[in-house]
Amino acid sequence: MLLDLNAFETKSETTTTPPPRRLSTGERLLRELRELAGPLAEVVSHDEAPWASITFTGARHTIVLRFAGGDAVSDGERFIATLPDHEFRLRSQLVADASVTRVDHEVLPAPLMEVECELLLLDHN
Repeated sequence: MLLDLNAFETKSETTTTPPPRRLSTGERLLRELRELAGPLAEVVSHDEAPWASITFTGARHTIVLRFAGGDAVSDGERFIATLPDHEFRLRSQLVADASVTRVDHEVLPAPLMEVECELLLLDHN
């Protein structure tokens, strides 16, 4: 007796797409910083360190962005001016402090600027 294997349903063969992966807080922060910095900005590094006080917990993020070229440097200068007052939209997080801690600027052989910024994110539940 021969069985028709196609007549049986096999759950393992159904093509289902996995649910979308939730972005971490750091990834959501980088996404928003990229929007603020403009399309010509390149993220060079991102470090995250836990932070806590007696009443709050969170993390301190240190991000270095590179702006290469004249148009990108203009975007970088605009980023420096707008970062401290920018209203971040991060679910369950409050940006308590956002500041530029270092700026390296080169003119030759081509305009280049690196901006290091620190952001303190507090858990807001």
